[in-house]
Amino acid sequence: MRKIRYILFFAITSIIGNVSYAQQDPQLTLFMFNDLFYNPAFAGVEGVTKVTLLDRHQWIGYQPTFDDGVSPTTQVLSMTAPIYRILPGTSGFGLNVVNDQLGLQNNLQINGSFSYHLGIKKTKLSLGVRFGMYSQSFGGNFRPLQPETFPGRESQVRPDMALGAFFRAEKMYAGISFNHMIKAKFDFGLDSLSNALENHAVITGGYIYKVNFDMTIRPSILVMTDFNQYTFIIGGYVEYKEKINVGLSFRQSEDINLILGYNFLKDKSLSVHYSIGYVYKDQEAKNATSHELMLGYRLPVSPGGGKKIVRTPRFRH
Repeated sequence: MRKIRYILFFAITSIIGNVSYAQQDPQLTLFMFNDLFYNPAFAGVEGVTKVTLLDRHQWIGYQPTFDDGVSPTTQVLSMTAPIYRILPGTSGFGLNVVNDQLGLQNNLQINGSFSYHLGIKKTKLSLGVRFGMYSQSFGGNFRPLQPETFPGRESQVRPDMALGAFFRAEKMYAGISFNHMIKAKFDFGLDSLSNALENHAVITGGYIYKVNFDMTIRPSILVMTDFNQYTFIIGGYVEYKEKINVGLSFRQSEDINLILGYNFLKDKSLSVHYSIGYVYKDQEAKNATSHELMLGYRLPVSPGGGKKIVRTPRFRH
């Protein structure tokens, strides 16, 4: 729901077809593996340092009817890690770098997240805040609908902020975040182009059902709203021996996706996930398939941040 309206670009409206609004924030098919992207409270929740890199190509093979323009692409680099001994209990830090290309429009986000985790019996409640920058730029051949022209290749940078909460229990999790709290405005020197980032609420949830020792089913849902409209993604996957993942997801009024994944190395610390989506709605304005590839690597963090102790039988008493 990237609700950025411009009266001047056929180049951009050709990308999104005949709808009256565009997506302001990327909607990832592999959302169940990218909680930090949506919610700052997820920083450090897993208790390990984790780095992920995602590349999404929407409507593969899309060709504009004129001039510049390509199918939408998104790249996301995320890092999350726990922090010890700063506050009572545990905290977390996260970093997101998001590059989102929409035809002649490019959105770049760089932000850092901080979270604080509260242990409640056998559950964990995390509260998080995110600060960073949001850059919006345009470049290429524009075809304005009105005589006033866009001032060439332009870029503007604005501050951005988000708040979130994340609850995690043994067999379920749920989170809510509020993004673009500052409602930064972009105008590129023209009052008629003034627009603001819309506040968004993102709700996520999931359940972990262990069928037997080898097989686990993990359904999940994501709902995004700007308080005027909403969209949702329902998905889930089956995990076999903590190595093989196979699943499906359904995105409202857009596509159906097949999800495949595999965890490598002895400790399963290196993961690869891939999704291919089939667009079933408004195919006359889009191409039929979308692809998403994600690489992830995690490593354990020593609690307390101290030096690792290596015990030798020769010196033990």
